Amino acid sequence: MRFLVHVDDLIRRWNSQPLAKQFLIIGGSVAAAAMLVVGAFVTSLIEEAVTRNSAATTALYVDSVIAPLLPDMQTTQVLDDSVARALDETLGQGALGDRLASFRLWRADGTVLYSSEKAMVGRKYELGPELTAAFDGGMVARFMPLDEADGETERLSKSPLLEIYNPLLQPWSGEVVAVSEFHEIADEFEQSLNRARLHTWIAVAGFTLAFFVALSAIVLRGSRTIEKQRHALGQRVDELSALLAQNEALRARLRQASQRATALNETLLRRIGADLHDGPAQLVAYASLRLDSNKLVSPSTPAELREREIAAIKGSLDEAMNEIRTLCNGLVLPQIETASLREILERCVRAHEQRTGTAVDLSMSGPPERLSASAKICVYRFVQEALNNAFRHGGGIAQRVTQNTNGDKITVEVADGGPGFDLSEVRPTSLGLAGLKGRVESLGGTFEINPNAPGTIVRMSLGLEEMEQA
Repeated sequence: MRFLVHVDDLIRRWNSQPLAKQFLIIGGSVAAAAMLVVGAFVTSLIEEAVTRNSAATTALYVDSVIAPLLPDMQTTQVLDDSVARALDETLGQGALGDRLASFRLWRADGTVLYSSEKAMVGRKYELGPELTAAFDGGMVARFMPLDEADGETERLSKSPLLEIYNPLLQPWSGEVVAVSEFHEIADEFEQSLNRARLHTWIAVAGFTLAFFVALSAIVLRGSRTIEKQRHALGQRVDELSALLAQNEALRARLRQASQRATALNETLLRRIGADLHDGPAQLVAYASLRLDSNKLVSPSTPAELREREIAAIKGSLDEAMNEIRTLCNGLVLPQIETASLREILERCVRAHEQRTGTAVDLSMSGPPERLSASAKICVYRFVQEALNNAFRHGGGIAQRVTQNTNGDKITVEVADGGPGFDLSEVRPTSLGLAGLKGRVESLGGTFEINPNAPGTIVRMSLGLEEMEQA
């Protein structure tokens, strides 16, 4: 079980590596193994070809020298002394003597007809695979390094040897009548063979390296492209995830704001109904009762008393009309669609001063020139309600409105110098504060209130981009 967990961990680590690294490791291993296999195969072919060509040249030369000295080998069973002496003289001196370390002449039954080692002459041996192949008509050549010499004469030469088994053919029939075995001193051949090996390995390694580098360049370029696309895709996914989280948060805030707005609208309607019932409706009812009294319709009512009744009725109706206008002025917005933020704040402050007879200090810093209609309404209602609360609960003392712009965010603050209040005592269904909070948060803004004495501070912040999205 632990082994399987370890294997799974290795697989996960391997899969987490970049594609380029995976290719360099696997491709490099495969390329190295392929280079070794191909290099060994090509080297063996080249060694075999070089050995055979060199052996064929030497065999042809030896045959051209010793063939005239040999009798008819098909009828001769033993070489006489004259032939042996001629071979000794030919093979022991001159260029051929310098090249050959040993020479043997074999009969088909395994008898040694002639040898540079006199002790072997006349002896019969079992035919080895090389002799058997030579008697079958094929020339056999084998390179023996210095440490592989198998005979006393070969070991005394202290040189690498080229062992050659060459069939001797009858000229008119082409039959193999004997096999000559000789060992050529192969110092120069070994050097040539080593150079051929070196050049072969250099060529195979160079081709393999060039092929691997070309493939690596293609894979690396593709890997970089994939990594860039993966990185860009990851960033895009992160951005979409962040946007999704923001949308979920905004959706939740919007749902809460909608619920609060519904509840506040119901409360507002009840308050308007209460204000109409307790104010204008009572005054109109009072005027109606006075109209129904006998003082106006009785002929015995003095004219002076009738005039006072009419004046009281008119005063009650005028008061009811003033209260209705006051309610309407609080419900209906002025024309602010085309006004800037500066004009909106100035207009709201001026209306409050005229209505209450109190002073308001207005301070603005870098107000933006353009705002959405919903943002303008939000700012106007915020300042209007906050100033009404400052006048109603704070006595209109030290009223001030401050506007600041920081980057893409605007902040509007309304403060007074009243006694403050305990925020825990405010009911959640309170129209003023709850309405302001819901209105601001519905546009993605923030609402803050600090009711600690002396004075109360109400602050709202809106981001320009958030307002545009809202």
